[in-house]
Amino acid sequence: MRRRDFISLLGGSVVAWPFAAGAQPGKLPIVGFMGADAATWRPWTDAFVKRLGELGWTENKTVSIAYRWNEGLPDRTVAMATELVGLKPDVIVTAGEAAVLKKLTSDIPIVFAAVADPIGNKLVTSLEHPGGNVTGVAIQAVGISSNQLALLLKVVPQLHRLGVIFDASNYTSTLEAGDLQATARKLGMEVTAFGARNPQDIGSAFAKVKPQADALCIPGSVMFATNRTRIIAQALSARLPTMFGSRDYVQAGGLMSCAPSIPAQFRHAAELVDKILHGTKPGDIPVTQPNDYDLAINLATAKTLGLTIPAEVRANANAVIE
Repeated sequence: MRRRDFISLLGGSVVAWPFAAGAQPGKLPIVGFMGADAATWRPWTDAFVKRLGELGWTENKTVSIAYRWNEGLPDRTVAMATELVGLKPDVIVTAGEAAVLKKLTSDIPIVFAAVADPIGNKLVTSLEHPGGNVTGVAIQAVGISSNQLALLLKVVPQLHRLGVIFDASNYTSTLEAGDLQATARKLGMEVTAFGARNPQDIGSAFAKVKPQADALCIPGSVMFATNRTRIIAQALSARLPTMFGSRDYVQAGGLMSCAPSIPAQFRHAAELVDKILHGTKPGDIPVTQPNDYDLAINLATAKTLGLTIPAEVRANANAVIE
């Protein structure tokens, strides 16, 4: 599904500044990259690196990429960010840890690939003119819930009680959870929500939600992505039809996802990095919002749960996993 069905793409002008401010003659420009873990993020890093290549930047030949992974442990994020800033890269890319990085540096350009509310997070002063050293790709955390619940209702017509499990330590996940609860109540649903703060809370979350839910929504987060196999196994064991925030969960056995395309977010992030490496000031690069949405369905999981996916839902899916 194209995002133009949901929201228009932001435009804006770009003003140049001196080429790769942190770069030194004879050295490859360095792109710092912060994430959860290499295996989980592989589709996203591949999309990022591929788009950089299309723009003329070849890893280890014309650009160096310094990867840092926190292995899904939020407590390691500050140390990882401090280490990365200490390398003095020309730009740093992250999904949602821009706020941590911004506290550590006001000089190194920072590009976020997936932030729900960059103004509310005080990362930028406006989407059109971010100012400072931060820009990136925003995601629509509020508003997508109506689409997710409409799809769930088509697959689970008897849905009257909704469970929501979210990462209470993650701003975006919490924001999406609030939107889901508000939308569900407007639709007359009862809602049971649980905020997990660490992987150990996942079991408790399912124990609380399972008896009070006909279906489940799980907004994404770094912690959840790292523990997605466990989450999917719990959902299947509870026999709960589940809507996720990323196609990766569906490919791993989850039922459905409807969300912005994360690989598309990282492709757009690569385009912003290209502008910065060519001398554009990050504060003058508008925050963009990609026009790509993913609907993914796992038919094998639907069969396991005894569900029939309506033809109209299948027809609108970007990915149907047999």
